[in-house]
This record gives sequence, C-alpha cells and structure tokens, in this order.
Amino acid sequence: MASEPVVAQKAPYPVTLQPGEYYWCACGKSKNQPFCDGSHAGSGMTPVPFKVEAEKKVFLCGCKHSEHKPYCDGFHKKL
Repeated sequence: MASEPVVAQKAPYPVTLQPGEYYWCACGKSKNQPFCDGSHAGSGMTPVPFKVEAEKKVFLCGCKHSEHKPYCDGFHKKL
C-alpha cells in the first residue's frame, strides 16, 4: 500500500524543459526536485513519466497533491 507523499514545497517548480521524456517525483523524497532520483523505493509510489515535444516553461507540482500531475493545479494553497 502506498503511503502519503511528502510535501516537497508549497509552491510549483517553474522549469523550462527541452524536448524529451521526464520523470516527475510523486513521493516528495527526491533530492532532485521536481524530478525523480529513485528515493521512492519501498514507498509503493512511482514517478510520473511525461514527454515534452518542444521547449517550454512548465509549472510542476511541488506539494505532490495536484489532480493534474505532474502539473501544478493550485492545490498547495489548500495545505
């Protein structure tokens, strides 16, 4: 059974990404926020893979509770 994610920060991570595949940290334990570094091992959680087709700025969820993972939906304002 998966545990609750750790709130990495109560704000999104604004990042400019190049085209490619990324893995968003869902557990909140990664030292490489907002991306996965494998710290979820044993937590029952897995990272969220997503692709970027062209360079763009995105706001990735920092609180780990967004309904639109990996993107911020403002849920951190309720914490």
